[in-house]
Amino acid sequence: MTARTDITTDTGTAVAADTVTVAAVADDAVTTSGSISFANWEEKEAGSSGAGPRTAHASVVNTFSGGIEAAGTACDYSIAYTVGHAGVFTGMELVTGSIDGRPGSFVLEQRGTFAEDGTIHCTFTVVPGSGTEGLAGLTGSGEYTCRTGQASFPYSLSYRL
Repeated sequence: MTARTDITTDTGTAVAADTVTVAAVADDAVTTSGSISFANWEEKEAGSSGAGPRTAHASVVNTFSGGIEAAGTACDYSIAYTVGHAGVFTGMELVTGSIDGRPGSFVLEQRGTFAEDGTIHCTFTVVPGSGTEGLAGLTGSGEYTCRTGQASFPYSLSYRL
């Protein structure tokens, strides 16, 4: 919990103290990048309204290389197809490996969209409290953009330890 305290600058402007703290924390972020490749996409329909929207669950195994090194992650998605092959997804992914050489595990919460043209965009956040070993206290967020059928694609992650 952050207590709000107003600070008056030498120009007479009032600034909330937690704003200053957040800016200081943001300066400590490290950005790393690499690529993700996937295998074993297994999707099962969960529900359908006939010609309209439908839902599905998918499990996939990902391998991260670069700043995140992790083979054989466990990722589960909930998917909503809204029109044709367009829709949204959410996912949870258990990553066991390392970030910039620090070993441990953590969980990524993913949210994304996919379009009729095959473009997929995903943002992800490290689940607070999920970091273990050398990644204890890990926070961060990242993203990737790829195309349907692309076997490997780039990601970026900005994080703090």
